[in-house]
Amino acid sequence: MRLVQGAAAESPGDEDAAQVLEARQGDQAAFRALFDRHAPGVRRFLRDLGRDEAWADEGTQETFIRAHAGLGGLRDGQRLRPWLLGIARRVFLEELRRRRKHWPDGPGAAEELAPSPESALLDAEASRLFRAALARLPADRRAVLLLQIDHGLPYDEIAAVMGASPARVRNELHRGRAELRAFLAPHFREEP
Repeated sequence: MRLVQGAAAESPGDEDAAQVLEARQGDQAAFRALFDRHAPGVRRFLRDLGRDEAWADEGTQETFIRAHAGLGGLRDGQRLRPWLLGIARRVFLEELRRRRKHWPDGPGAAEELAPSPESALLDAEASRLFRAALARLPADRRAVLLLQIDHGLPYDEIAAVMGASPARVRNELHRGRAELRAFLAPHFREEP
């Protein structure tokens, strides 16, 4: 620690305390300074917990949204960094519960969002094969599949987007799935 005129230089905790007080009083620049100082560490923590770069960005944003709303609850003398990491951990646990609820046997269920290197490699290869199979489909058929798979739209909403009847949407989904299966089947072996 560097001494200035016989006194210790201000610690980051002291600077945090002053900026928390200013942010509580509505100073957006003070909150931005807190974000700039602590967001990289929060993001690193979330990335390490979830092993997902994209989700770490979302989790960091959610953490600071909650922190901004809850600054009044930060007790005097309570250090900002551990408080932020506590919020980040709760954000992570909520995401983990959400994933388990939506995919009870899928991603994040047993592995807590942390796939093994082998699993990550296999997932990357499966994604590459799936994207290649999708690329072979006619554009309208591909669009119908993506609207259902990626966006979870029901038949009537897909029909509205595509300007087609629900019967045509069902037909395109059926044909698209059949074409995907035919393309992907040689890449997967059946277990005896």
